[in-house]
Amino acid sequence: MRLPNFTLGIEEELQVIDPETRELRSHISQMFAAGEVELHDKLRRELHQSVVEIGSQVCRDIAEVRREVTRTRAQICKVAREHGLRIGAAGTHPFTHWADVATTENERYNKILDDLQVVARANLIFGLHIHVGIEDKETLIHIFNMARYFVPHILALSVNSPFWTGRETGWKSYRVKVFEKFPRTGIPDAFRSFGEYEELVRDLIRTNSIQDGKMIWWDIRPHWRYPTIEFRCCDMPMRVDETVAIAALCQALIAKLYCLHHRNLSFRLHRRSLIQENRWRAARWGVSGKLIDLGKMQEFDTPQLIAEILDFVDEVVDDLGVRSELGYLREIVARGTGADRQLHVYRDGNDLKKVVDYIVKETEHGLPGI
Repeated sequence: MRLPNFTLGIEEELQVIDPETRELRSHISQMFAAGEVELHDKLRRELHQSVVEIGSQVCRDIAEVRREVTRTRAQICKVAREHGLRIGAAGTHPFTHWADVATTENERYNKILDDLQVVARANLIFGLHIHVGIEDKETLIHIFNMARYFVPHILALSVNSPFWTGRETGWKSYRVKVFEKFPRTGIPDAFRSFGEYEELVRDLIRTNSIQDGKMIWWDIRPHWRYPTIEFRCCDMPMRVDETVAIAALCQALIAKLYCLHHRNLSFRLHRRSLIQENRWRAARWGVSGKLIDLGKMQEFDTPQLIAEILDFVDEVVDDLGVRSELGYLREIVARGTGADRQLHVYRDGNDLKKVVDYIVKETEHGLPGI
């Protein structure tokens, strides 16, 4: 069967770091202006001024994703260095306190701050968002329903936030715990049709709960504007290779589920509460713990279930051209996630500044001209 072109879009939320203090820095206006010249419409401001988001164009395949992410990361790292700053990629900063970071003056952000108060101020976190394109809305919603099952497994591979305000948290993704304080987060319900999803969005707008679908912050969502399924569950990975590999897995999962749907088959749908159970396990232990196989109702080592997922998607891997990228996921399991590597550096000397230096070094790994 010939697969559709499951286009990809990548958004990376990155940290602006002072190389002397290793703390987060509010990006100076000159740096952001220079970045906008270099990156045009790919650079976006976020709620906190120490966060910059770089977004890719719509990419036709994983090779284009790699070129885009490598180029945009290299450009923003270069701009930061020219202004005496550095860029870091991790789900949280190891020790900067959120109260010390300025927020961005913006009508939408002002509304969020007014509604959520200290919950919004404290939401100093950094994530990776991956869009996979599907044109037909009804096909999209059915695949979305099935894809919810895999969110904890994807999260487990991406965990990269073991520290919060100077403390080792005991969680591999503390970013998840911070973001849970926001409304409309976590694992969503399944929908019988795209119209049912649109009805929910309309009801939330009608009741002044949200301004638009952008304020639904689930770990996976049908995008409110574009014909994509958006994975929002990931911590921001340190290396470009990690971002690309996780994007390849998301694309392969959507392609495999499309194949099932095209054959009039389905992946079993499970209760939101059971998927949430796996989600907290993934945030707590990453790939070092156990997840529940919800079909068998047994827990297994997370690497075993990830290996099974790679086998599950294998029929689409060569058509998509992602075999090498998915192979890198096995390296993440063997070498350790970002959280595992941060913790190794910290335990080697109990110095969080060295952890920040490591994050910056890994963020720049493989970037040309840096």
